[in-house]
Amino acid sequence: MLTIQGEAQGGFCDGLSRRTFLRVGGMAMGGLTLPKLLEAEAATAVGRSHKSVIMIFLAGGPPHQDMWDLKPDAPSNIRGEFSPIKTNVPGIEICELFPRLAKISDKLVYIRSIVGATGSHRAFQCLTGRDHRNQPPGGWPCMGSVVAKLGGPVDPAIPPALGLSPKTSHVPWGDNGQAGFLGPAVTPFAPQNDQIKQDMVLEGVSLERLDDRRQLLASFDNFRRQVDASREIEGLDAFQQQAFGVLTSSRLAEAMDLEKEDPKLRDRYGRGTRAFQADGPWKLLDQFLLARRLVEAGARCVTLAFSRWDWHADNFGRARQDFPLLDQGVSALVEDLHHRGLDKDVSVVVWGEFGRTPQINQSGGRDHWNKVSCALLAGGGMRTGQIIGATNHLGEYAKQRPVHFQEVHATLYHNLGIDPQQATVTDLTGRPHYLVDRQFHPIGELI
Repeated sequence: MLTIQGEAQGGFCDGLSRRTFLRVGGMAMGGLTLPKLLEAEAATAVGRSHKSVIMIFLAGGPPHQDMWDLKPDAPSNIRGEFSPIKTNVPGIEICELFPRLAKISDKLVYIRSIVGATGSHRAFQCLTGRDHRNQPPGGWPCMGSVVAKLGGPVDPAIPPALGLSPKTSHVPWGDNGQAGFLGPAVTPFAPQNDQIKQDMVLEGVSLERLDDRRQLLASFDNFRRQVDASREIEGLDAFQQQAFGVLTSSRLAEAMDLEKEDPKLRDRYGRGTRAFQADGPWKLLDQFLLARRLVEAGARCVTLAFSRWDWHADNFGRARQDFPLLDQGVSALVEDLHHRGLDKDVSVVVWGEFGRTPQINQSGGRDHWNKVSCALLAGGGMRTGQIIGATNHLGEYAKQRPVHFQEVHATLYHNLGIDPQQATVTDLTGRPHYLVDRQFHPIGELI
């Protein structure tokens, strides 16, 4: 038995600890056998194309009317302190604090009319498209788990679903996605915070040495050579050897090594900070580059959380800090995907769990508002350079083309090559479920 060891540091949402999740005993993973999954993938010929999604979650609910749906003609207690600027697409204007996005708006889609928010302070609805209430037995699976189940791994050494969100004091904001009724074998792998350094130990080699990447990678490969030399895996079939490769290959560690990137590109993305924002996530811009490296290496779905957007006070002061960072990270990611020829294959979505009140409160903040919010989309071969939907003159509700969370999910599944109206996943009672409710379809304006 091979176990990637580490001190117990809490568990996945389904109760599995990270220490016990990555374990090969009879090559079993999380209660299901990875060899069988790989064998099924080969039999059905899935995994021959590589489409992927990067989801950026803005924990707390970003202010839609201060970002991409400004209301300059509204009363001062609603319009706020920022002015709109023109973009490189005639007729599209966004907040002045997003000048980099303004220059590449032909590569973006601004949705100003997201509806259907439950009003709950959690990532769940963004990750699943679903209401967290009245779930089927086992719970709704996140998009990453669905894609992992339907598509399997592109590369046996790279988990198909990864979550980069850190463990947050307000736990639902650091959710990397739950496998729900699909089971722990497709739970997104979450090397969050510094736990990857504690949770992966090979032959006594701790990932405390992560800072010395070359030594770490050498230890991975040396471990594999030692096992091969001992002939311990001789006689296993090809699928078992692939399963073994997930845990012993250096490919994942290499993909996570940002030092391999050109320093100028790293500067373009920005570094950000690992300092946590109260009970929310960090402002770590390195995540944006890491997400690109992971999908390029073979991940099908990568999620991350960026900063804390629950601004009940000092909305505009906080925006002056966070908007430029988001502007830098997202614009760098989109430009990088285009530069590398990945814009047709990689979809990007940026959104939060709900919007903010039109009325500015006495503390200079905006409060929770679940009637309408916003999203930004890019890549995926979509028709970009447009706005979808509109709110009324005060930003209170969608007056044109309301777009439900599930419509965005349907679009992302479509971009992945999955028909959300045909594909199903089966719950613990044996009941099949469509990936989105039947009344929701991919956004026609984008495909």
